[in-house]
Amino acid sequence: MRHVLIILLSTLLATCGVKPTLLEEVRALGELRVVTRNSPITYFIGQAGPEGPDYDLVRGFADHLGVKLVLVEADRFGDLLSAVESGRAHLAAAGLTVTAERARRVDFGPPYQQVSQSLVHHRGRKAPRSPADLVGQRLQVVANSSYVETLKAARGTAPDLAWTEDPTADAGEILDRVARGEVDYTLVDSNLFAIYQRYHPELRVAFNMTEGDALAWAFQRRGDRSLIDEAAAYLAGIRASGQLAHVMDRYYGHKATFDYAGTRKFMRDYQTLLPRYRKHFEAAAERAGIDWRLIAAVGYQESHWNPDAVSPKGAQGIMMLTPETAELMGIENPMDAGQSIVGGSKYLWRMKRRIAKLAPDIPDQDLTWMALAAYNMGFGHLLDARQVTKANGGNPDRWVDVKEALPLLMEHRWYSQARWGYVRGRETRAYVRNIRNYYDILVWLEDGPEDYQEPGQPGKPPVTAQEKEEKGTDLFSG
Repeated sequence: MRHVLIILLSTLLATCGVKPTLLEEVRALGELRVVTRNSPITYFIGQAGPEGPDYDLVRGFADHLGVKLVLVEADRFGDLLSAVESGRAHLAAAGLTVTAERARRVDFGPPYQQVSQSLVHHRGRKAPRSPADLVGQRLQVVANSSYVETLKAARGTAPDLAWTEDPTADAGEILDRVARGEVDYTLVDSNLFAIYQRYHPELRVAFNMTEGDALAWAFQRRGDRSLIDEAAAYLAGIRASGQLAHVMDRYYGHKATFDYAGTRKFMRDYQTLLPRYRKHFEAAAERAGIDWRLIAAVGYQESHWNPDAVSPKGAQGIMMLTPETAELMGIENPMDAGQSIVGGSKYLWRMKRRIAKLAPDIPDQDLTWMALAAYNMGFGHLLDARQVTKANGGNPDRWVDVKEALPLLMEHRWYSQARWGYVRGRETRAYVRNIRNYYDILVWLEDGPEDYQEPGQPGKPPVTAQEKEEKGTDLFSG
């Protein structure tokens, strides 16, 4: 429908003797139509809503133009340029590498990121030194990608080089295949590998097939550079202000892992930081019917018990509440330690309640872990994970099955069918695992290992949130 409106608008202006520029069309229409793909380096639905490097940038561009952002998702990588060529989208923003072949079909704006194309292998396999070493090996890449052009060029030095192309998989999914030994090698952009290498530490880069490739937005070729020029001005502005670097750091920075040094730091913080906030955790836990040590473990995972913590997305305080969550929980100042802990415990209780209503027979221990997952990635993504679990023959009421489904929501064949799309499922699985580790240590420090019990087991806590709700208790009134 909007495509038709664009054509009608252009025709109307033309009959008036005025030939509108593309920039004028966008502003007159009141929206910027962007075709993209659901992936970790472009656009996905996070806990606080839409996220992703390209999403953040085009959202800022739409704000810069004073128009509404309208996203159009492409099912296949090869559909991106077609959507621009046909005029169904004003531009494509999907981590597109500028190549000579693509430049014959579309116009590119200025680059916003530089990447390399890395040849990736499992560390148990001998690292190749050149394309010639790939002859006769199982090499797979995404169909219609810039990697295909690179491999074609490599035949100049390795004429017998052969590979397979998958038209439905993302590069991240093919990386998973390399990690599992189903594929020997693949080509991926260095920015994508930076995300996936923490999920697959066994993967290694043998060498870079290309260096300094430019990523840029693609625009329709129509002899009109008005929208491209405006995009260039916008990107130049956020580059100068440091906002572009902030976006890149947010999505490609590495997060700390739970290791020996981290455990030692946690135990020190238990001695020095926790006493300041313990009464708040205990009070909130009493109202929520949740073990205070579990809430404290969530707070440590979220902020390391730092009441002044602020995330790039705007989450704040010890429990890292987003502005939307804080408002929903009735929290006026999430930077206040007591309020933040109340808000976080209420939100965790809310997740438990919603899951319990959906699955009344779910064991409380499994309910707890799933509530933690929903706290991290959002309730909708948890519902998707439960559906994937069921589709794979697992029990959606058991965390041991659901946690295995979480990484599948990073694979195109699964998240393309899920209501809420792509989510960093491996991070959520690690998030829950880390909280369980912190909880274990807290129990050990408080009671000794002989008294350890899983949250939800008899006696800890004495009355669950679900039980209180069944009795009609309003946990957070008054």
